[in-house]
Amino acid sequence: MSQDNIFREIDEELRSDRMRALWRRFAPYVIGAAVGVVVLVAVNEGWTWYHANNAAQSSDELYEAFDLIDGGDLTAAQTQLDTLVADGSGNYPTLAQFRKAGVMAKEGKLAEAVAAYDALANSQSNPRLRELALVLAGTLLVDGGTLADVESRVGSIAVEGSPLRNAAREALGLAQYKAGDFTAAQASFEAVINDPLTQSTVRNRMGYYLAQLLAQGAVAVEPEAAADAAATAIDDIVSNEAPAAEATAEDAPAETTEAVPAAQ
Repeated sequence: MSQDNIFREIDEELRSDRMRALWRRFAPYVIGAAVGVVVLVAVNEGWTWYHANNAAQSSDELYEAFDLIDGGDLTAAQTQLDTLVADGSGNYPTLAQFRKAGVMAKEGKLAEAVAAYDALANSQSNPRLRELALVLAGTLLVDGGTLADVESRVGSIAVEGSPLRNAAREALGLAQYKAGDFTAAQASFEAVINDPLTQSTVRNRMGYYLAQLLAQGAVAVEPEAAADAAATAIDDIVSNEAPAAEATAEDAPAETTEAVPAAQ
């Protein structure tokens, strides 16, 4: 055996000894890290499955409560919603709280419903859910509260940039109308109409409100123009809502439709 081969074998033995020594030294850490990764993956998958399973169960419970409400069994629906609020998973307890407040309003418990919406608004970190709770409370207070009550809830939402601005403006306008502040009510309704994102059904409803104001002479317009303006507003609303009937116009007798403006 040549001298070079002897040195090569010795070098390989030394490297093997060093590798074995390193492995003995770091093997527990390597094995522990591998086991840790496996455990973390298993825990994450288990946690995900657990939450998904609970969320599915909460979803079923929420729809069961909806069915009870549709069936008129409000007492059983309240019990179901209370259970979901206490034990539900994900965002379903929040949805249950909103629906529970709606059930209270349906039962005529306006003060309790408003208090429930106020509590939701104060507890929500999501600004959109907070605004929704305030708008719903403000809408209930149009009939059950004062203008100040409505303004305190929807005043900051009835501004450009808010997704719920038109719902807030409508509630505010109705409260202003009820309080006798007709000029402010007109401005609120017109702000909804002039919003390019307003849906046609909402715009038509605002038209009814304005027609009511014009017909009773509650807004600042020329006396001669008040009746014509009201009639024009109503005609526009009726023409927008009426289905196309040109194909049968000659076969069917003409019917007269009276549009009664909303006064609330």
